[in-house]
Amino acid sequence: MLIRLGYDIQFEISTEVPIVTLLHVHPSRKQDLREPDELKIEPALKAENYLDSFGNRSCRVVAPAGKIRFHNSTLIEDSGLPDAQGYDARELPVENLPVEVLPYLMNSRYCEVDLLANTALELFGNVPKGWQRVQAVCNWVHEKVAFGYRFASPVRTALGTYTERVGVCRDFQHLAITFCRALNIPARYATGYLGDIGVPADPNPMDFSAWFEAYLEERWWSFDARHNIPRIGRVLMATGRDATDCAITTSFGRAKLTEFHVTSYDASAEIKSAETESPVWIATSTDARSQQRTL
Repeated sequence: MLIRLGYDIQFEISTEVPIVTLLHVHPSRKQDLREPDELKIEPALKAENYLDSFGNRSCRVVAPAGKIRFHNSTLIEDSGLPDAQGYDARELPVENLPVEVLPYLMNSRYCEVDLLANTALELFGNVPKGWQRVQAVCNWVHEKVAFGYRFASPVRTALGTYTERVGVCRDFQHLAITFCRALNIPARYATGYLGDIGVPADPNPMDFSAWFEAYLEERWWSFDARHNIPRIGRVLMATGRDATDCAITTSFGRAKLTEFHVTSYDASAEIKSAETESPVWIATSTDARSQQRTL
């Protein structure tokens, strides 16, 4: 399967502002790219590209006053299979975990492990360890929390989601991550593309998506407490402790979002047709909401 990926994000800047972006496909998917994954910036600015402390491809620019546009369109090859399932995957005792995953057992900005530890044990302490326990966490969050874009809040934490029982995709993942960590299962936040491939089309504008990864049987596995079904075409962009580490854009000053479009769909048929009929293929984009952070 070939998936067309892209975005068009624009800001209005009143005074010079540094901006950090996480808009590239994650390095773990680099070998699957079939077109360059390049961040295009208008007006042209000096950009500093680097890997952040979590291994994500990041970019830093200083945006002058006026309009600034970040955009890209690329193509990635995907297996076309749903998320891998490891029904027999075991938990590892904390003393046997690789040291690099230990931070994903701790409290973080949106995941108050200490405050929800007793709740996690009450809800899931008797569930068999391993994959079944993580799936039980996803089932509970999926069933107990109501999804709605009107519930979006930049300050809601896992405890807030547990108390209010509402949220958007990041809130579902924060609560599931917190429960997993409280059960001594390393869990980290993930964000990227998730188009409506193999499922009914969502009538809402397309956006980047959030899910989480749990460490079982010596590897990371994708879980999604919001959708709670294996999905096709999940393309990772960034991982971190929580949404703080994975903001698509972070502006260190005032930056007013004026346009936000995201593209993610199965382009296999279009590519094949274009190769047969014409060497030129034009990508389109879809209206979407933003993941951004202002400091």
